[in-house]
Amino acid sequence: MSTTFDNKMIPEEHRMHSVPAWKTQDKRHHHKFLNDTVEYVNQNPKPLQPVLVQFKELVEKDTRLSMLFRLMFEQIPDNKEYLKDPTGENNQVQDFDHLLKLMNHVITTAPGWTDAGHAVGMVGVPVQALLDWPMGTSAGFCVFQDPIVNQMLKKVLDVWGKFLSSPESASVLSDDKTGWFGPTGLSSLEEVANKARGTNLKFEEIFICDPKAKHYGYKSWDDFFTRHTREEARPIAEPDNDDVVANCCESKMYKVAHDVKARDKFWVKGQPYSVLDMLHFDDLAEQFVGGTIYQAFLSALSYHRWHTPVSGTIKKSYVVQGTYYSEPLFVDFSATQSADPSGETTSQEYLSCTATRAIIFIEADNPKIGLVAFIGIGMTEVSTCDTTVKEGQHVKKGDELGMFHFGGSSHSVLFRKGVKVSGFPEKSDHNVPVRSKLCVVE
Repeated sequence: MSTTFDNKMIPEEHRMHSVPAWKTQDKRHHHKFLNDTVEYVNQNPKPLQPVLVQFKELVEKDTRLSMLFRLMFEQIPDNKEYLKDPTGENNQVQDFDHLLKLMNHVITTAPGWTDAGHAVGMVGVPVQALLDWPMGTSAGFCVFQDPIVNQMLKKVLDVWGKFLSSPESASVLSDDKTGWFGPTGLSSLEEVANKARGTNLKFEEIFICDPKAKHYGYKSWDDFFTRHTREEARPIAEPDNDDVVANCCESKMYKVAHDVKARDKFWVKGQPYSVLDMLHFDDLAEQFVGGTIYQAFLSALSYHRWHTPVSGTIKKSYVVQGTYYSEPLFVDFSATQSADPSGETTSQEYLSCTATRAIIFIEADNPKIGLVAFIGIGMTEVSTCDTTVKEGQHVKKGDELGMFHFGGSSHSVLFRKGVKVSGFPEKSDHNVPVRSKLCVVE
């Protein structure tokens, strides 16, 4: 078997675990990134940043956490697939202390492309790449569900976020071989954006930028990642027809579910939706029990701002802090199976209940629709959800609701019980354009 990445066939033995649209599925790029990071850290030792010193002390002074972090690394199978690179060199993440040293470097660099010799590929979630195998263990499940650990991870990711908003982070927005505007990076960005609408436009024709300026005019990594599309490149589906619901995010269709339950076992294989958990037990959540849920996935190459599916009034808008690197146990290592090769991506329903997420309730102008809920779901380090609307604000279909900073992930749109919606997109290998028709209310 083989899988594809950027239209290239990848042998099965080089496939990678977790978040396939956020990390090249070619394991050689993963190894290259890890090996380069390990070698750089070994050759350039630096004191841990204060936030990582705090992390170290937190774990070392807590017997339970210290035990779990040790077990998390010990439970990774001791073989070439998980611990060594293709040459047999044992140059991966060894233990918690080693992890902190590697994170010390990663949180002062921006996500970029790697040259593995045979091709240029992307590791869009570097911290998750360090944790790729540890988070797929039973001890890792306990670690990354722990509220104390997640509070600490939030502090670490905030430090990284500050760097990604700085001018220094724009260094990866270069036009060299491994830059985002290099031959592979730019063509990949254009390919993903054009496939959504069947166009053949240049980057600057799709996104607001200045191709003649340094870094296309973007001042930081985050400035690039939260880039705006041009109005004409992503028109609003039938703006004067309130029966047509617009797509909130430039994303690949993942699932449509009807007659969803109030609570269900979202942590088991199959991951049925659990509405009250998704909506954080909000007092408005009961209205969506028995309703319809649409969920879709954003890749690293996608546009990452959210737009309202309907015209209406914002009833509530807030962010729920949750987990950052938690995967359900059904993707765990066991005596009879290896870790799920699709990891986080096949855990999207689980993440809709556990991950950091933005929740926005909109009372549609169209009475046939009524209350609609949007959830922006963070995955791994791409969990910084930023809402840009406030309670009481009136929005028109296609207006901005917020964005993911430093990355993207998944999102859901929830319709109330009794609201009949049809015409959802079919599953495809390309994104559904943002602000295009998502479905129609009957």
